[in-house]
Amino acid sequence: MNLLMVIFGLVAILAVVGTFQAIKEKNLLSVVFNLLSAAVFGWFVIMTIIHSGYPPKLH
Repeated sequence: MNLLMVIFGLVAILAVVGTFQAIKEKNLLSVVFNLLSAAVFGWFVIMTIIHSGYPPKLH
């Protein structure tokens, strides 16, 4: 679960970066999808840290 949380965290960060690039290019559809991706993946990471702690408990 730890590696998955790191990967999802990186995806959320890259989605935020992509959002700013899409705003700069004035691409509305890309902004919407990037914001949704950042919200979903970021929420998963935050909830995993709250529920399991960091580093996650094994048992």
